[in-house]
Amino acid sequence: MNNAVTADYKLTVASDKAGTRLDSFIAEHTPLSRSAAQGLLPENKITVNGKCVSKSCKLKAGDIIEVFLPEAELCEAVPEDIPLDIVYEDDDVVVINKPQGMVVHPAPGHERGTLVNAVMFHCKDSLSDINGVIRPGIVHRIDRDTSGLLIVAKNNEAHLALAAQLEDHSLSRVYKTILCGRLKGDGTVDAPIGRHKTDRKKMAISPDGRRAVTHYKQICELEGGFCLAEMRLETGRTHQIRVHMAHIGHPVLGDPVYGRPTQFEKKHPSLFMGQCLHAGELTFRHPRDGREVTVTAPLPENFKRILTLLGYEQ
Repeated sequence: MNNAVTADYKLTVASDKAGTRLDSFIAEHTPLSRSAAQGLLPENKITVNGKCVSKSCKLKAGDIIEVFLPEAELCEAVPEDIPLDIVYEDDDVVVINKPQGMVVHPAPGHERGTLVNAVMFHCKDSLSDINGVIRPGIVHRIDRDTSGLLIVAKNNEAHLALAAQLEDHSLSRVYKTILCGRLKGDGTVDAPIGRHKTDRKKMAISPDGRRAVTHYKQICELEGGFCLAEMRLETGRTHQIRVHMAHIGHPVLGDPVYGRPTQFEKKHPSLFMGQCLHAGELTFRHPRDGREVTVTAPLPENFKRILTLLGYEQ
């Protein structure tokens, strides 16, 4: 059946990718996530050398992978009139400053009130459909309790162009965070991240995980043994900054998953709605004309209040 139509993606496995799982390879070389790739396999929408295989198929050098995307379905998410803090918009993209606590796309337990619901209302029918019926327009994500900038594609051409920038690391994402402890100079964490072996809701450093690279630098020391730091993502794995900083002994302040409650958090519980992590700067090449676009978003008020209490002069 797939031979009657042209593949949406046709990929050749390089020698250095031999042994990679099929779903991981597709996630690395297309805008599709691993779960999206896994969902296409039972429908015979992915072939290796013309044959249907399982998600755990280990690839060999020279293998030819073809991916056939299904016809776009009507989106199951419901448009909702939810206010959005839009910092940039044109016919191809919209960049939103997501508040802390907002889920990006519908999921069990979070079917309504998500950023996708709000974007669908705002953009009407102008959203890419590459990531399926639950994630229209979504090129990348940030955690529910992380605030800051997220770019949404209004059409498939923009989506593919932005996804390519994520893959070649030319789409720059800069975060501000408060860390427990103080960093010793600038540095880089290059450690693979995968699903936690026993707690499937967590991520962890894992030799079987996907490569993850975070560049960090300390902006200043804060009172109480904390520091304000800047993070630059080279890759974009789930919970990447939070996992990497906890791995080097400096968890993000307020992180309920990878850190431990500090005395400061116990003293000021009303200021914490999750981790002190804010995606404050985003730079990308515009998908239509290639010009460089940089957008910024100020720190949330609770983040600024925490900094003030920790002696930071703003």
